[in-house]
Amino acid sequence: MSKNKGDKNIHKNQRYICIAMGAYNLQVTIDQDSGFCFGVVYAIDMAEEILAEDGYLYCLGDIVHNDEEVERLKAQGLRIIEHSQLKDLRNEKVLIRAHGEAPDTYRTALENNITLIDASCPVVLKLQNRIKTSFDNKEKILIFGKHGHAEVIGLQGQTNNEALVFQDIAELEDVELPHNITLYSQTTKSMDKFYNVKDQLISRGYDLKANDTICRQVSNRDKDLPKFATRFNKIVFVSGRKSSNGKVLFEVCRKHNPDTFFISSAAELDKTMFSPNDTIGIAGATSTPMWLMQQVKEALESF
Repeated sequence: MSKNKGDKNIHKNQRYICIAMGAYNLQVTIDQDSGFCFGVVYAIDMAEEILAEDGYLYCLGDIVHNDEEVERLKAQGLRIIEHSQLKDLRNEKVLIRAHGEAPDTYRTALENNITLIDASCPVVLKLQNRIKTSFDNKEKILIFGKHGHAEVIGLQGQTNNEALVFQDIAELEDVELPHNITLYSQTTKSMDKFYNVKDQLISRGYDLKANDTICRQVSNRDKDLPKFATRFNKIVFVSGRKSSNGKVLFEVCRKHNPDTFFISSAAELDKTMFSPNDTIGIAGATSTPMWLMQQVKEALESF
């Protein structure tokens, strides 16, 4: 009798231990196509190399739109500065991140004997050159992009800030535009939205020269993510809240799997989001480090 009673207590204790060690039994998979694009990898590798040699390095703006990764690099000596601080700097090294910079930045660096470590993404540099050529040819330039985004500021700078930036076609409703227009896009915008803008401008009668300048490494994720998102009960999308690319890819996931959650770190996870035995896919932006997605995976598996 006492033996049976003891067995029941043992079973109860085992049950409590099971709950403590992750009774939800979540099956978690990271999308191996998510994470840093080559432009971000290039910038971070360059920063880490100089930090290892010099112990510190200035960076003009956040090196990547992900607070967790920025904090990791700041712990190694990365010093984030704003454009307003650049003019007061002398005889230092300053990293230009993957987003690229406007011509004014290079002029200031030359005047102040600043060594620029240029980690501008090659795709962005190519786009800057194309916009500069169009501007030199007296074309009226529209840039489909996010207002105030670092890349867009650099692109607009190629036109002496004369290019018109818009992030929604509705912004052009009350704008008087010339008949001939040249259209460019921020490299991380949605391809579907870009072509929708193109079609609407043509339908309004404009003579449009449309340049698809969206990065294919980004746009291909638009195509691959739907397949990934539909494989799981739920999707956890990991991204910095300032990432334009993160917002686009999150919406792609949510469109194909309504049970998609946006988080910036594992600390934002909540057990109430999930049910026992859920299958969960983890995806991220081109600015999301793989180590951060791995942290999220480990946290989920502990539930």
